[in-house]
Amino acid sequence: MGRSVRHSVGREMRSYAGMLLGSVLYGAANSWFLFPFQVAPGGIGGLSQILYRYTSMPEGFWMLCLNVPLFILGWVALGRQFGLKSFIATMISTGMCWVFMPSHFTFLPDYADLVHNIASPGEPPRLAFFLSGSNPVDVLLASIAGSTMLGIGLGLIFKSGGSTGGTDIPVAILRKYTGFSISSGYWIVESLIILSAGFAFSNAPLVIWAYMNLFLCSRVTDLAAEGMPYVKAAFIMSSRSDALRDAILDELDRGVTLLKAEGGFSRKPKEVIYVCVHRRQVRELEEIVRSVDPHAFMVLHDAHDVMGYGFRRRTLAFEDQHD
Repeated sequence: MGRSVRHSVGREMRSYAGMLLGSVLYGAANSWFLFPFQVAPGGIGGLSQILYRYTSMPEGFWMLCLNVPLFILGWVALGRQFGLKSFIATMISTGMCWVFMPSHFTFLPDYADLVHNIASPGEPPRLAFFLSGSNPVDVLLASIAGSTMLGIGLGLIFKSGGSTGGTDIPVAILRKYTGFSISSGYWIVESLIILSAGFAFSNAPLVIWAYMNLFLCSRVTDLAAEGMPYVKAAFIMSSRSDALRDAILDELDRGVTLLKAEGGFSRKPKEVIYVCVHRRQVRELEEIVRSVDPHAFMVLHDAHDVMGYGFRRRTLAFEDQHD
């Protein structure tokens, strides 16, 4: 087997391993923390909570029932962009929500102490691990733990090239046929689900919890998928671009790119320096710019997924850094 084939097979295996780990975290977050306290941040999980409220059928069952027709709808309306990996990730993550239901862990020696029934009178039985729901702090802890775990799981799934389907599909359809932006589409769809859940449970605070969880989950998902921004990119506009270029090359050992530009007011040609540095080198870069040209104009911003000489390739936590 050639090296390129081994590399391709290894990459696919790591991709599916990341998808599996993300699905495990997705299922545990929903079944242990979010579903029991009715604080799932929208999406298919939020819809499943509402259906569970009226039918007593587990949320995992409803997630499967909702995702399958949504995938068929997405395939028909949008084509093959919802491919095999997305289908596999959706099925595994949905299955994990059922696997991690607290009622399946009766074999634990301390099961009676770990699991609490937090259902309100007249509602279906609702079991939760660790937290009893006897005070608002429990809801807060469940929201933070569940949203963080859910965000990490989703980030790993997205980074592995998969998707959990769900509201991605109606959002994509909404964008295709109405022209809404992706962010606007998400907020419309998620808000409809969250507000419907608040109405179904007759509990206004749950709407606040759900929006908080939606924000936290989205931020953690971005961090898990893209990583912490350990690299800063800088645009530097200076009349002494040659001297700045030499100083950066010599003192920071970073490559630079010279971009041809034109002053918006003067209409004179200019050179803009573009350089990426480690965040530890930002202060040194600022000192170089100030010392060479105190009048230089510099813009710094976070850079993600930087690959190339001088920068390591970010991988999943379990991925070999030197494959």
